[in-house]
Amino acid sequence: MAKVTHLRYVGISVPAFEQEVGFYSGIWGLKLVEKDKDIAFLAAEGSPEQYILRVRSGPDKRLDVVGFGAADRAAVDRLAEELVEAGVKLISEPARLQTPGGGYGFRFFDCDGRVVEVSSDVEPRPYREIQPEEGIPVKLSHVVLNSPDVERTKAFYEQMLGFRLSDWLLDIMCFLRCNPEHHCLAIIRGPYPSLNHVSFEMRGLDEFMRGAGRLMRRGYRLIWGPGRHGAGNNTFAYFLDPNANVCEYTTELERIYDEESYQPRVWSMIPEEVDRWGTANTDPMLYNYMSNSPDRGLWTPPPI
Repeated sequence: MAKVTHLRYVGISVPAFEQEVGFYSGIWGLKLVEKDKDIAFLAAEGSPEQYILRVRSGPDKRLDVVGFGAADRAAVDRLAEELVEAGVKLISEPARLQTPGGGYGFRFFDCDGRVVEVSSDVEPRPYREIQPEEGIPVKLSHVVLNSPDVERTKAFYEQMLGFRLSDWLLDIMCFLRCNPEHHCLAIIRGPYPSLNHVSFEMRGLDEFMRGAGRLMRRGYRLIWGPGRHGAGNNTFAYFLDPNANVCEYTTELERIYDEESYQPRVWSMIPEEVDRWGTANTDPMLYNYMSNSPDRGLWTPPPI
């Protein structure tokens, strides 16, 4: 049983701070809810989360933190105790959070040195139903992490946080879930630990295409897509943000409701399974983009 309920937010640090915030609060379609000269919090109009993306100004590009939700304070305390007993290094003890919406949580390092936060009791943000033809994100869908040791990282999230395996892409990528959604976290084999991409859920197929088309009309290059994956059955359209992080629009992610009968599958790399529609135009630099640059923040907590 998963010890976390959902993916709450992703926090990144970037050198080109103003450009990054302008991109995500502008053409990408998120809402800026709080900002000062060094940090910004961005929400999705269709999500009760206070923010789904946190952008911090820093000299190096890094993944600051991946935030997950927990059921309540007792679940947070229990998980912190279990991690300490397992020898996991805590960055902070469970306490009241000082970020928008407050809440109760703590941080720790995963096995690759990334910072993970687990929290509960964050005050929900007013949100609204995204309307037909409105091509903006409804919520955060998933985050994909590069790791040189996929098996070890997979085992960490399964054993420490209770994630369950949904599928494999050959033996290079695993898709992990903590609720019925096929994955909110995926680990892919890479040359070093880094952020692969962050994915944002759209209302439906029409809104997904409208969002992608909006970026393309404004001159943003589609590095892969539009298409539909085999694993997860979700659509994909990948772009680069101003700091060369890969961001994705997606929709129609598979849901798994029958835990007892579901069996993880192994998908191949043949075009009919990776790009089921056969429509995705793959940029020859795609692997380099998704490998990203080595994360400069491993084993180092962000200042905020």
